[in-house]
Amino acid sequence: MTEASNRLVQKLWSYCQVLRDDGLSYQDYLEQLTFLLFLKMADEREKLTGEKQAIPKGYRWADLASTQMEGSKLEQHYRETLRVLGLEGGMLGLIFRKAQNKIQDPAKLRQLIVELIGKEEWLSLTSDVKGDAYEGLLERNAQDVKGGAGQYFTPRPLIDAMVECVVPKPGEIVADPACGTGGFLLAAHNYLARSYKLDRDQKKHLRYKALRGVELVDGVSRLCAMNLLLHGVGPTDDEHEPPLVTEDALRNEPKDHADVVLTNPPFGKKSSITVVNEEGDTDKESLTYNRPDFWTTTSNKQLNFVQHVKSLLKIQGRAAVVVPDNVLFEGGAGEVVRRKLLHECDVHTLLRLPTGIFYAQGVKANVLFFDRKPGSEKPWTKTVWVYDLRTNVHFTLKTKRMTRADLDEFVACYQPENRQKRKATWSEKAPEGRWRPYTLDEILARDKVSLDLFWLRDESLEDSANLPDPHILAEEIADDLRSALEQIESVLGDLSAKGGK
Repeated sequence: MTEASNRLVQKLWSYCQVLRDDGLSYQDYLEQLTFLLFLKMADEREKLTGEKQAIPKGYRWADLASTQMEGSKLEQHYRETLRVLGLEGGMLGLIFRKAQNKIQDPAKLRQLIVELIGKEEWLSLTSDVKGDAYEGLLERNAQDVKGGAGQYFTPRPLIDAMVECVVPKPGEIVADPACGTGGFLLAAHNYLARSYKLDRDQKKHLRYKALRGVELVDGVSRLCAMNLLLHGVGPTDDEHEPPLVTEDALRNEPKDHADVVLTNPPFGKKSSITVVNEEGDTDKESLTYNRPDFWTTTSNKQLNFVQHVKSLLKIQGRAAVVVPDNVLFEGGAGEVVRRKLLHECDVHTLLRLPTGIFYAQGVKANVLFFDRKPGSEKPWTKTVWVYDLRTNVHFTLKTKRMTRADLDEFVACYQPENRQKRKATWSEKAPEGRWRPYTLDEILARDKVSLDLFWLRDESLEDSANLPDPHILAEEIADDLRSALEQIESVLGDLSAKGGK
């Protein structure tokens, strides 16, 4: 992050601490900033270009920032502005839908408008500065454990490595069906802008058409829309469709398909809905998904997302999906999904992720890379290459964060430009190698077609002199306990549901 971005983050964050005393959460504050930033930038754009702004008269920045707006009059006008703009379509509706004023003190609202937002010329700042500053605030919000925003934040080094592996190309559609605050979409945007010399049409496509996101939660969706907008992605008017929609991605079979899917679906095993497959089988719960394109019925959210990603891809489309360990080894529906995925797609790579890199606690995750293929009697998957970045690797969010350099060896082994050139670093003579292939026959011979593949000797189990620092050990034990508790609660939920029938 640049010095200018840091200065902006510090300035915006310092005021957040003042509002925290009034009971605002970090996410509440970020939302209020988003509303006011959008209004201010629309005002600046009109003055700069002379183009009419999409915001209706009477509800613009100039109205809010007027010297006559103080006290209860300001508060009432701000509430009415949020209500009116929430009824609009396009980008306006996306950002202001169900918006509420959370700042109860009109004097502090006035200070936020005049001193904090009003004194900056936001359009004169480069996309890098204001975009980085906003992303900095999103990451701080993710660090707020109590707020639970960490589930929407994937570590940037991991995102960048995944994007480099799937190699988005100009003119392609890149989708994220669980886009959170837009990390994958922005990384794909940056990769395309940096890696290719784009002509005018390609730049236009990148801004308005290339990136497509879906987010379930209104509050997170508006943060994503603003994050994209500040980075120069998406429309500022109603002439183009917004780059994301707020809805349940799993509800319907996708109408449009993507060349590339990059996603980290939400953690948490059980859906509060039920999938109905083409055989008509259901798990009885309150909501149902009628998805004939799904291979199996399950209430496991991650297995549903894996099936959805396969459907979302064009033929020959490429996917990189973060999945928890249970997707790799769970029986029943899990085995069905793995068998079908190995048959209908080329599941060519698995990256086992280290613990201690996500804000959501107790997460043991992996990245599954696969390409969708046309129909075939023979399985498309021939070899699954596995990179183990978990065994004997220890990261924490406070003292030893994962960096992009920690993924250099994986990306080099992956060979993004030519996967045929891959060479294993593991062999019987080199048992410490982290990169090795497994044939399809080897995987099919495993119990439940498990992809939970590992081979490295865990030093902490064998050599007490090589144990990690006590606080890292304690964090890993706590993560294991949380993961076990989640699985137990899931089983209890299933038993309660069956008992109630």
